[in-house]
Amino acid sequence: MLTKKSLLLIAAAIMSTFFISCKKDNSSTSTEIETTFDLSGKQAISDGLTEDASNVLDETVENANLSGSREPLVCSGTTTCAQVTISPGAFPKTITLDFGTAGCTSNNGVTRSGIVHITLSDSLRRPGSTAVMTFENYFVNGYHKEGTITWTNTSSVGTRSWHRDVTNGRITAPDGRIWSHTSSRDITQVAGINTPRVLIDDAFTITGTGTVTNSNGVSRTSTILTALHKQVSCEHIDQGTVKYQGPNHFATLDFGNGTCDNLATISIDGYPARSITLP
Repeated sequence: MLTKKSLLLIAAAIMSTFFISCKKDNSSTSTEIETTFDLSGKQAISDGLTEDASNVLDETVENANLSGSREPLVCSGTTTCAQVTISPGAFPKTITLDFGTAGCTSNNGVTRSGIVHITLSDSLRRPGSTAVMTFENYFVNGYHKEGTITWTNTSSVGTRSWHRDVTNGRITAPDGRIWSHTSSRDITQVAGINTPRVLIDDAFTITGTGTVTNSNGVSRTSTILTALHKQVSCEHIDQGTVKYQGPNHFATLDFGNGTCDNLATISIDGYPARSITLP
């Protein structure tokens, strides 16, 4: 028969195990949440660099009169310091932009170096046309960008739109952090449609999903909750929210209310919101 002393010892052992288990669970949850905060910020940086690549594509194609429009061009100065080479003859066209090895700063204040390769199947505004972009030792504001971006024109009567896939995306930050990312996005032009050669007044909404993975192989998937808004006149996404799914929680990344800045906010229920600065 168990004595009172024995019962107390057993109860103490059970309680001790319970508290240790709770401590481990709390520690694990905290680590997972910190990982979600971190990966949400990394995906936001990746998305910003992809939008910058979109600006490079648009201005390059317009400058080369390969968009399907023949009106005078008014651009944002994204590619002013690149040496551009275009294959002769009919489509498909191969375009190479060389920003040099030392880095050059364009009119809009972004410093790029390295080489961008673009293969264009047809006029960029022709429904069904594709544009494929790859990168060679390419840096944007110190971030090394790798991978493939593929645009497919999905426009219909009265709507100008594209589907954009990022595959094998990889970013190396100036401090040496490395992560990979993929995304599948649908993009619709919502401003500047009636001025096809005035790029500076263009604006787009973006919806879709993505995945970001850190150097330890830990991933978070994301879904755009409210459409992202990107103006050509602004270097950053200025509006919209994205949900990042964690193991037992989720984070919401908020790009703001339409003000052009490089700030975003990440929130996870029960934890103080954090501001991040985009490159």
